[in-house]
Amino acid sequence: MGTTRTTEILVGAFMAAGFLALFFLSMRVSNLSAGDGADGYALTARFDNIGSLKVRAPVSMAGVRLGRVEDIRFDADTYQAVVTLRIDGAYDRLPTDTFANIYTAGLLGEQYVALDPGGSQDYLGDGDQIEHTQSALVLEQMIGQFLFDKAQEGSE
Repeated sequence: MGTTRTTEILVGAFMAAGFLALFFLSMRVSNLSAGDGADGYALTARFDNIGSLKVRAPVSMAGVRLGRVEDIRFDADTYQAVVTLRIDGAYDRLPTDTFANIYTAGLLGEQYVALDPGGSQDYLGDGDQIEHTQSALVLEQMIGQFLFDKAQEGSE
């Protein structure tokens, strides 16, 4: 009877460890781990349209992830979206004239912020704002513009 009890305890401990490992794996895959992005510095960027950009979306430069979108809010005075980017501390030499674009990963993928470096000798620091931005391209607007242009060509 003692070995049965010991076996049950070992199986229970093994199952608990397995569930704990699955939990951490799922958090890592969904990019919701608590320790990720706590360090580094914050930059803000203003966009006229962010499309479907979401908090925790990647921020990258040259295809390398530099950080994540930390916050998105609406500025009622300028009618713009204000996006706060959390950049990892290792990437502390972004020029002040860096350009921020919102791109889509693939045809129907999630949106992310891509940074293009400028040529300035001065660097962005914590709390600075990226002045040069390009809003997300919305597929519906592009199709509407294309159809409008075709209709204009047909009426001339």
